[in-house]
Amino acid sequence: MNTKYYDLINQTFYFPQEEFTLNKDNLQFHNIDLMKLVEQYGTPLKFTYLPQISNNINKAKGWFRKAMEKHKYEGKYYYCYCTKSSHFEFVMNEAFKNNIHIETSSAFDVNIVENLMEQGKINKNTYVVCNGFKREQYIDNIARLINNGHTKTIPVIDNFEELDLLQEKINGKFKIGIRIAAEEEPKFEFYTSRLGIGYKNIVPFYRKQIQENKNVELKMLHFFINTGIRDTAYYWNELLKCMKVYIALKKECPTLDSLNIGGGFPIKNSLAFEYDYEYMISEILNQIKIACDDADVPVPHIFTEFGSFTVGESGGAIYQVLYQKQQNDREKWNMIDSSFITTLPDTWAINKRFVMMAVNRWNDTYERVLLGGLTCDSDDYYNSEQHMNAVYLPKYNKEKPLYIGFFNTGAYQETIGGFGGLHHCLIPQPKHILIDRDENGIVATEVFSEQQTADEVLKILGYEKKEK
Repeated sequence: MNTKYYDLINQTFYFPQEEFTLNKDNLQFHNIDLMKLVEQYGTPLKFTYLPQISNNINKAKGWFRKAMEKHKYEGKYYYCYCTKSSHFEFVMNEAFKNNIHIETSSAFDVNIVENLMEQGKINKNTYVVCNGFKREQYIDNIARLINNGHTKTIPVIDNFEELDLLQEKINGKFKIGIRIAAEEEPKFEFYTSRLGIGYKNIVPFYRKQIQENKNVELKMLHFFINTGIRDTAYYWNELLKCMKVYIALKKECPTLDSLNIGGGFPIKNSLAFEYDYEYMISEILNQIKIACDDADVPVPHIFTEFGSFTVGESGGAIYQVLYQKQQNDREKWNMIDSSFITTLPDTWAINKRFVMMAVNRWNDTYERVLLGGLTCDSDDYYNSEQHMNAVYLPKYNKEKPLYIGFFNTGAYQETIGGFGGLHHCLIPQPKHILIDRDENGIVATEVFSEQQTADEVLKILGYEKKEK
């Protein structure tokens, strides 16, 4: 009888997969024995597998190179890392090994850019694309970057007033982009994005504020779709509308030469995940080239701003099942040693699902369960997988500890959850380790941050010990 947890996974999916394999009874992630990590560092445990960052960057660069050769696309490709996905230095250090560029979202991002420049991680040839609504500090920081000689800084205009604000602070000529306010999918609660300038207003805005302005050089049109790059009628329709604006603008503005197709690639959220990255890139470039050829204008250089795709698949979390509660005839609650709300906030905020599997006991029989976190909040739970409306795990056994892993959690979770700060019900932030692999394949681990202590939390709350 196929009653073991291994049988369930094997008959439901193609398994093993590129990053997930089995060593007897235990799960391996990129050939790393996760139970050895548990034995060494305990749980709850967050980890980042650094090589996966470079792997995904180079995959995307290769796909774009191949597609440009296929379509004889004469523009260049620039891979930007979207910093808001994860601002950590260890992410930046790994990402910028790969000759890429950077996209910022707010004022403090520019301070990170300056720090990376001081360390030699990025240089004068690195594009800095500045997105987002720009308050005074952000304007000041962008201006400082440009005034200090970083000519490849491109602030992307989000509203009609930003250009004037930038000109007040920047000395001499500088480059800009304009962001299109894309129309959202019909299911959204709003019709048009709050970010950017409407399709119909972009050419008039150029004529009024940029065309005769000797201090401003328009280089980029920025196109962002909130739901990401997907093979849907909605996406292709918005891309073609964007190209109409680009072509109309290009015919009046010779300096315009770049299209930023912001909006990210999806990442693996289930063992059943399928997405044809090569096809999507090829077809995007094909559609852009067809539109430009028909209008007799040169194709634009292509910028992307991949955040989750860059860093998401490098991250993971491991928890222990502490206890099982049978709350009624049908529901068994496996209680983990941390909180979903605080450590994987997207599971609570937007009902996001990650790849989830048992770390050990794969040869035991399985059962249907609900997963509960430690906070006193009814929303602190995980009740289904991306591919089905249930969670199945090896049967709870008090004498045989069970560990579970959530994978591809490397984007947004630390910043949304509040790294180093206060967490719901004061559940401590878990230990976080970094995993690297050298050119000989030797794996090394180090602790980035220890589990939060009571003293650290009390200090934030103002309960510092007072001297007598």
